[in-house]
Amino acid sequence: MSTGILYIVSAPSGAGKTSLVKALIDTVPQVRVSVSHTTRAMRPGEVDGVNYHFVAREQFVEMLEQNAFLEHAQVFDNLYGTSQHWVEQTLAQGFDLILEIDWQGAQQVRRLMPHARSVFILPPTQQALRQRLTNRGQDSDEIIDRRMRDAVSEMSHYVEYDYLVINDDFSTALEDLKAIFRANQLAQQLQQHRHESLLEMLLR
Repeated sequence: MSTGILYIVSAPSGAGKTSLVKALIDTVPQVRVSVSHTTRAMRPGEVDGVNYHFVAREQFVEMLEQNAFLEHAQVFDNLYGTSQHWVEQTLAQGFDLILEIDWQGAQQVRRLMPHARSVFILPPTQQALRQRLTNRGQDSDEIIDRRMRDAVSEMSHYVEYDYLVINDDFSTALEDLKAIFRANQLAQQLQQHRHESLLEMLLR
């Protein structure tokens, strides 16, 4: 069995990353999404082991001291991290794996796993991004203004990524994302591993 490919997918809040990734894994069976560990409280409707692995801060700190995380970050008062063992295990089973993380987490992952492929999802305009954040109806104008400032800062890191997807039309953006995953599946080294007997026969 060939090893899966690790993907980093980043985007500013409101760019549609979560919806695009969900649509991708619903249609491409070989792709999985990493489930992070977090110290934040479980929200209504969330399931432990599906949305996150919910752990006590003491357990998280212990894992941190054991270098168990591929990447980790503190967001406000909560800690988040990606289990390196789980990532390596999933890839070894032949699944492609998506890490939905920000640019800082992406830098940590690249240092440990430099062969990871990375995708940055952008909105078509700042106005469209603000409208999407407003349409959620979850945040005050003050919080939206802060999210917009954070978004501009985050988007400046697009140059660190292998691929850019502009989420103007959702269907087009999804097809672009699928094309990236499909193209990487056809890379020479992977194909050589999969079709070893065919290649031997052809070159006999």
